[in-house]
Amino acid sequence: MTAVLDKPPAPSPSDPAAPAHRRRVATRPRWGRLGLVGLLATTAVLYLWNLSASGYANTFYAAAAQAGSQSWKAWFFGALDASNFITVDKPPASLWVTGLSVRIFGMNSWAVLAPQALMGVAAVGLLYATLRRTIRDPQLGTAAGLIAGAVLAFTPAAALMFRFNNPDALLVLLMVAAAYALTRAVATNSGRWLAVVGVALGFAFLTKMLQGLLILPFFGLAYLLFAKTGWRKRIAHLIGATAALLVSALWFPVVTMLVPDSARPYIGGSTDNTFMDLVFGYNGVGRISGASGGGGGGGGGQAGGSFGGSTGLDRLFGSEMGNEISWLLPTALIALFFAGYLVVCSFPVFRFEQRLTRTESAAVLSWGGWLLVTGTIFSFMSGTIHPYYTVALAPAIGAVIGLGGVLAWRRRNRWAARIVLAAMIGAAAAWSIVLLNRNDFGPTWCRWLIGVVASISVVTLLVGAARGWRRAVAVALIAGSLAGFGGTAAFSIATAATPHNGSIPTSVSTSIDGGGMGGPGGGMGSGPGGRADGGQQPGAQQAGARPDQQGNPPTSGQGGGGMTGAPGGDTASNAELVTALRATTTTWAAATNGSQSAAEIEIATGTSVMAIGGWSGDPAPTLEQFIAYVKDGKIAYYLGTSGGGPGGNSEIAEWVAANYTATTIGGTTVYQLF
Repeated sequence: MTAVLDKPPAPSPSDPAAPAHRRRVATRPRWGRLGLVGLLATTAVLYLWNLSASGYANTFYAAAAQAGSQSWKAWFFGALDASNFITVDKPPASLWVTGLSVRIFGMNSWAVLAPQALMGVAAVGLLYATLRRTIRDPQLGTAAGLIAGAVLAFTPAAALMFRFNNPDALLVLLMVAAAYALTRAVATNSGRWLAVVGVALGFAFLTKMLQGLLILPFFGLAYLLFAKTGWRKRIAHLIGATAALLVSALWFPVVTMLVPDSARPYIGGSTDNTFMDLVFGYNGVGRISGASGGGGGGGGGQAGGSFGGSTGLDRLFGSEMGNEISWLLPTALIALFFAGYLVVCSFPVFRFEQRLTRTESAAVLSWGGWLLVTGTIFSFMSGTIHPYYTVALAPAIGAVIGLGGVLAWRRRNRWAARIVLAAMIGAAAAWSIVLLNRNDFGPTWCRWLIGVVASISVVTLLVGAARGWRRAVAVALIAGSLAGFGGTAAFSIATAATPHNGSIPTSVSTSIDGGGMGGPGGGMGSGPGGRADGGQQPGAQQAGARPDQQGNPPTSGQGGGGMTGAPGGDTASNAELVTALRATTTTWAAATNGSQSAAEIEIATGTSVMAIGGWSGDPAPTLEQFIAYVKDGKIAYYLGTSGGGPGGNSEIAEWVAANYTATTIGGTTVYQLF
């Protein structure tokens, strides 16, 4: 390893200045292949081991995947039920993957969750490939790729979301794929590769809307500044990539506009049954401004930080967000500052340092922009935000650390670079100790060990390099890096070993959990998370939801259907009611208040259930529409009370109570509508 680290930099295979024979032979070293296999194998174990312990994890998306396996229309539109009453509150791209998986392998925990885990492994591999192609020296490029991939794999937010069936796993994979394509585009001056960037980000938009486009301006600027071709060609390539982005992102919204409302499900989360209302409201600008999107995002730091905590620059370091993403964030900021300095100094007007290659400069701009703009928005957005959103920062943190660390090592004969390496190790170790102490996580001696090893490494880096202790410096760098990496790795392993379910998953139970939502179940009790009207915040669940000892999804305390007998959670354990619903031949076996309750019933029975009010109080169906459905014999049972319940409609509940007689099936109160 020391010989590898001490090897002088070599020209990149894509660098026109490199000799022809060098471009042909500058390939990945043998140790790099072994390192990649080890990295991917370790990541696969971390993300796939005991995956079924979380049951169906987020039953809301699991039910939609089940619906997609039963109906191609439900699969295409992302409907919650196979009879296509209403969609989930996100675009359907991630459900296209899980829906196909369930269609092929049947409805089970692995079919729902394994696609996300495999996306995580693929994201780590793509990040490695991106950094390997970025650094001009193949040895150092391989090292940068392994560092970046390891950081991504062992970030707690990644260990959480790549084992969970929210859309974030596909979002991260598509964004990393866009970064890989950008690297290829800059290196080869290719408009085709740049178009791939547009396609990847277009499908990221169809995964989680505007969040997938936050990195777009910096990607475009990186190509414009650092592609080595004429300005006209660069602009033409950017126009072509923009066209590819628009086609990839907007074809689905156009379809929803062209298909009559009566021929497709209601667009969940919208106020007017349109996709674009989601873009600019509930899932778009409203998330940032707080004007819509469910509220509860910032301000008060509600519910133990499960809504992100108070806005400000320290948000990413506090409470649950700090646990999930901040372990190596200070190190990444140091690395980014140094790499940015090198980019500026590379311009001919300055030229204070050895010039970076075009791909290296483009990488600093694109990854640095990704980190800064996404981190800033997460820090200050006042709409709905949850800590697991920060998984979108993990690839940028890994890439910046790998890039900055290797660029500093390449200049290790200079004091500035040695100070940067020492600062990166010191910051990683120090902040890890703070987080471990704050959470009272792990034995105390581990924190002391991290501090001692990091301190010795920092001193050796600063003193040994000046005295020519090359082997000692290399060993110190490796030991110090492992010490700084130890905290996030341990916390990630603990997160992966913890079963997660509910709609707001958090990393792992710690001493600072609080507010009823901080634990791994993602549950929510009463208090500031709930709405004053008795409804429920988007994504909220009652406390206490945990999988049973066999790893099955929780059967009580979830969602709340607004009725005696908890129609959502208890249906799975009510064999008599399950039998009754399965015996129905109507379009919808039942109607109930809210998507969460409907999802639980669908998974337990395999039938379609009408989710009145959707996830967040959508105006669907109206009382008139519901009455028409009942008169047409399309709904067999109603599960609910006169109070309406979360996400429900009180007018519908009152009409049912006034016109039908309540009965019980297996101890659950229902209304028979036929």
